[in-house]
Amino acid sequence: MPKVTVDNNKCNGDGTCVSVCPVAVFEIQNINNQPKAVPVNNDACIVCRACEIQCSTQAIVVKE
Repeated sequence: MPKVTVDNNKCNGDGTCVSVCPVAVFEIQNINNQPKAVPVNNDACIVCRACEIQCSTQAIVVKE
């Protein structure tokens, strides 16, 4: 099962991962009063890596 992680120090909360993920793994949540991507549906990940590729801050890592 893949494991999707987001480095909150790098995440800018722009929502790109939410937009590009074909299976809705992410949602934007307010963490420490800042918008951050959170992998809320990790089990749905199909390891397409669109989130990793499109993340402008390289905050997302998908491990198989």
